[in-house]
Amino acid sequence: MTTDFYNKVAQKFGNYHTGAKYFSEFPNGEPEKIFKEKLTAISGKKKTALDVGCADGRFTISVAPLFQKITAIDLSQGMLEAAKKLQQEQSINNINFEEQNASQTNYADDSFDVAYSRRGPTPYHEFQRVLKSSGYFVGINIGEKDCQEIKEIFGRGQGFNQWHTSALEKAKQNLLENNFFIIFAQDYFYNEYYQSPEDLDLFLQGVPIFEDYDPENDKKMLKSYVAKFSIKKGIKFPRHRFVIVAQKL
Repeated sequence: MTTDFYNKVAQKFGNYHTGAKYFSEFPNGEPEKIFKEKLTAISGKKKTALDVGCADGRFTISVAPLFQKITAIDLSQGMLEAAKKLQQEQSINNINFEEQNASQTNYADDSFDVAYSRRGPTPYHEFQRVLKSSGYFVGINIGEKDCQEIKEIFGRGQGFNQWHTSALEKAKQNLLENNFFIIFAQDYFYNEYYQSPEDLDLFLQGVPIFEDYDPENDKKMLKSYVAKFSIKKGIKFPRHRFVIVAQKL
């Protein structure tokens, strides 16, 4: 269902950005920035990278100068079309955007120096196969407590009722089982503040927190959330991410 969801988002908004207005506060570091720093630290002009779940390609293009070549994969044709359009507009020539199933790619063993996933799929067994010896995996993904409050009000959602099982610890265990060495692993909790109910509504239309989100059918529950979590800064929206870096043994 997620592929259909992203195709729908690409068709509606043209990419993965809805234009919802909000700002964020990071009490213990900004996870996206830390993820990019970790990726930059193990990059190189002679290295090849696999971007797993590239979506509309904006991040891929932002790190293209760090690598000799990036192969960026996704299953959403709509997102890949948006990525290729952006690539053409910016005249970036060291990225190949390809439709591939991350769990079973057609790349040869030991093909890449780096594999990274920015809130995308994490088939660690496939990373173990396609990474070169001593190659790196860098990931940022969604923690188990992400958006817990709104999911409780809606009574559903991505990872619903799984907030007591650490997503970070599960990822670490999976990496160890696939013969990786953990270099860095950290949870990050922070808050977003949406400037209006309309902005939060727009945001929810563009993310898979609720893949079946409907502005009309969910209006009453959204109103309940807004009433409970509105403060002077805006509508509080707690988030949870984790960043992990591992090396193939």
